Amino acid sequence: MDSNAAQRRLKAINGHLITSVDSSSHQLRHNPTAGEFVSGQGYSVVLPEKLQTGKWNVFRSARSPLKLVDRFPDHPDIGTLHDNFVHAVDTFRDYKYLGTRIRVDGTVGEYKWMTYGEAGTARTAIGSGLLYHGIPKGACVGLYFINRPEWLIVDHACSAYSYISVPLYDTLGPDAVRYIVNHATVQAIFCVPQTLNSILSFLSEIPTVRLIVVVGGIDDQMPSLPSSTGVKVVTYSKLLSQGRSSLQPFCPPKPDDIATICYTSGTTGTPKGAVLTHGNLISSVAGASLCTKFYPSDVYISYLPLAHIYERANQVMTVYSGTACGFYQGDNLKLMDDVAALRPTIFCSVPRLYNRIYAGITNAVKTSGGLKERLFNAAYNAKKKAMLNGKNPSPMWDRLVFNKIREKLGGRVRFMASGASPLSPDVMEFLKICFGAQVLEGYGMTETSCVISSLDESDNLLGHVGSPNPACEIKLEDVPEMSYTSEDQPYPRGEICVRGPIVFHGYYKDEVQTKEVVDEDGWLHTGDIGLWLPGGRLKIIDRKKNIFKLAQGEYIAPEKIENVYAKCKFVAQCFVYGDSLNSSLVAVVSVDPDVLKAWASSEGIKYENLEQLCNDPRARAAVLADMDSLGREAQLRGFEFVKAVTLVLEPFTMENGLLTPTFKIKRPQAKQYFAQVISDMYAQLSTSDPSSAL
Repeated sequence: MDSNAAQRRLKAINGHLITSVDSSSHQLRHNPTAGEFVSGQGYSVVLPEKLQTGKWNVFRSARSPLKLVDRFPDHPDIGTLHDNFVHAVDTFRDYKYLGTRIRVDGTVGEYKWMTYGEAGTARTAIGSGLLYHGIPKGACVGLYFINRPEWLIVDHACSAYSYISVPLYDTLGPDAVRYIVNHATVQAIFCVPQTLNSILSFLSEIPTVRLIVVVGGIDDQMPSLPSSTGVKVVTYSKLLSQGRSSLQPFCPPKPDDIATICYTSGTTGTPKGAVLTHGNLISSVAGASLCTKFYPSDVYISYLPLAHIYERANQVMTVYSGTACGFYQGDNLKLMDDVAALRPTIFCSVPRLYNRIYAGITNAVKTSGGLKERLFNAAYNAKKKAMLNGKNPSPMWDRLVFNKIREKLGGRVRFMASGASPLSPDVMEFLKICFGAQVLEGYGMTETSCVISSLDESDNLLGHVGSPNPACEIKLEDVPEMSYTSEDQPYPRGEICVRGPIVFHGYYKDEVQTKEVVDEDGWLHTGDIGLWLPGGRLKIIDRKKNIFKLAQGEYIAPEKIENVYAKCKFVAQCFVYGDSLNSSLVAVVSVDPDVLKAWASSEGIKYENLEQLCNDPRARAAVLADMDSLGREAQLRGFEFVKAVTLVLEPFTMENGLLTPTFKIKRPQAKQYFAQVISDMYAQLSTSDPSSAL
């Protein structure tokens, strides 16, 4: 729908806006228009999708009810990532921008900084260097290395010279990088010495690549490839100097031009490339900026993968705000050292890391025992009570207890964000109380350029994902086959659909899959099932398909994995389970009793009955080992391997309610039926392998 039609539709009904009203009092603070058009105090407003139907089912943020945000309100002239960076270089030229602890010789020290002005100069040189090597405007440029300053400089160079950046990363599996390079016809790849070897091993299979740039490479150690390959290998520093000696004017993109193609783990096998324009990313961050403010005095730590949309969007926000961005060393195990050295004010993370912090602190409190434990509990309860009553807690509790905990993240964190999968309400409350920071949880996906909805900082109700990003509108569509409808009581339920300037332009070269997710009215169907809580708050309750996310944000298609394990000689039937609060999969296996008996006698294991044998740790280990080898054979990715298994004698049948008439596992029923053993397996995993939390 064009914006004029949208404006007409909204003008016609602006006198009749229903506000999604909440009984408790929440102020709408930042939006002067809200008082004019909105009669209540909810976080969302509701509009009819089509005037003629009279069905009021489209929710928007109460911060911008009459127009979806597509530009920064304070800087409507910023329409592309290039405009955004030019604005930052002009406004924050001498402010710190990119910081790293790693020296040229590889040793680690204090953070050393590059200013916005210096990063701007480097960006121009890198872009000019690509032109010098004949890489044409509109070409795809691959980035095959983890977070470091050069990643962002290359990304800014792509924006300034109208190249399309394509993140390449290993977690999608060994063949994925080769697949993406060919699928996106990548012409230049930036890599590091470690990933260079990987590229060279399949160089003959990626014919579109003309230039390989090695970040951190040493000139006289670069391989010289035969000229017949048509591929040049240069170091990043050489490209910088080549660009400096032949500086070229910018070739600025338009808002509708493609900024990046983000490949996501397609559950069908091959990765899917989500096409995001400059306008998509600016809209998304501009919408989020109505709720969340970063400042030039802030310090952000970058360690979440830049290949994913969460970190990319955060980086657009840091640039807009002139915030300093320090990088981790590249090792998750040393992240806390980096945090202590950087002392960030903004900490964005995922539930699995917050869960580890929570577990670490609660265990330390329990083991300290006695007085210390009682003091912590008293402080926690007093602060919680004050916060729930909207009062400022006594600073005494911070001095006595919480300042020591805050030091774990450097002592200066004022803002914490969580995304990628749901954060449990207990952990969220814990972070708010212990760190005294604003804690925000958001819901989003690559296909919506990041944030779809997020919590309002004044909201004390937890366990939901807040109200719409002001840059989009949300509706719930009935899913009758799962008995979810807008008529459901007490709350309307359905598949979460999103529309607005943040919605991607489709999957690259894949019209079929694009049409599966975006309908003719422009609604993106997320596959998540949600419900509307009072106050216009969205809560996610299910997945439409049997696809779910693990805690680290990876998608899992359980049937695919069950089909692999079904080949295991011990397995008669297999139910693979995972959820977004845990980072690994577990399985319940209905065993083939004859195979199990034969194995026991060959191992000389005595048992009184088969049930006892199923509970024998040696039997579980043997079954898991066999499943593992089949998983390796089928090239399952690391997170698709089951990490714990429970053996049962009872088969899954229609009679016990675990199978459909077509012999498919009824997943919700199986989850309920085996709830206790699933819970036991996760408990056992967390004690035996605390690292499985990260």
